[in-house]
Amino acid sequence: MKLLNEILGTKYPIIQGGMANIATGEFAAACSNAGALGLIGAGGMNAETLRENIRRCKELTDKPFGVNIMLMHPQADEFAKIVVEEGIKVVTTGAGNPGKYIPMWKEAGIKVIPVVAAAVLAKHLVPLGVDAVIAEGTESGGHVGEMTTMALVPQVVDAVDVPVIAAGGIADGRQLAAAFALGACGVQVGTCLLVSEECPIHENYKAALLRAKDSDTIVTGRIGGTPVRVLKNRMSREYVRQEKAGADKIELEKYTLGSLRRAVFEGDTATGSLMAGQVAGMLHEVRPVADILDELWESGRQRMHSLSELC
Repeated sequence: MKLLNEILGTKYPIIQGGMANIATGEFAAACSNAGALGLIGAGGMNAETLRENIRRCKELTDKPFGVNIMLMHPQADEFAKIVVEEGIKVVTTGAGNPGKYIPMWKEAGIKVIPVVAAAVLAKHLVPLGVDAVIAEGTESGGHVGEMTTMALVPQVVDAVDVPVIAAGGIADGRQLAAAFALGACGVQVGTCLLVSEECPIHENYKAALLRAKDSDTIVTGRIGGTPVRVLKNRMSREYVRQEKAGADKIELEKYTLGSLRRAVFEGDTATGSLMAGQVAGMLHEVRPVADILDELWESGRQRMHSLSELC
């Protein structure tokens, strides 16, 4: 099995999650320079800002980087063309089926890597020509599925004949080693990078992550079919209360409209949407992204070595 770094040309078999409003060109470049595949998250952008962020990233790194496109975005069609025009080499996708864009992307030499939350979706996408899939468990921050990483990854590995990248609940070497044991060729991480010095989120957001304990995340929108994992705060608790009481989508939207931007840019930790995975309780200090990635990889290698000695 080829490791992800051999496929992507990176130092580590690690992808930085394409988090909307967070994964800027600057942050993607910092992650790429530190050895991962940096991703620009198009989710919080328009066509013009996406192009600007791609060009900014090119100025700041000569290492591989990619773009994440949320397919439900109203400008997804434009984004799909921009990545071709700007010479992007890797595209990850979420929230939909990238099938209609794949011929154009493949012709441009782009590696296409969709995020999947179930093996059945992975099986459906592989015949369309995807290069790999990211199997993301419900432990992750932001938009989530139902299956845990432990259950999802091996079932996706068994279902498809393309490389599988594990995501959701990975913040240290033990979890990295577990991902390889499950059959993944690499990992995608997001939450553990939120507390990097280079991450552009507000200091209040970082402080909330450092305070979080293991059970301090909650999933909003599960009843309505739009589940999102965030830190518990006034907004998320009230949202879930109202949701259970039968509030309709319009009422619930009052809580979430603009809430991620409030958290990221204004540091509103009371009514902002503090997207984070269940590993938030494992975050204890703000460090350079290079230190986070280096420790993740080196401690993972040590764990795998110590496990091999048990045999």
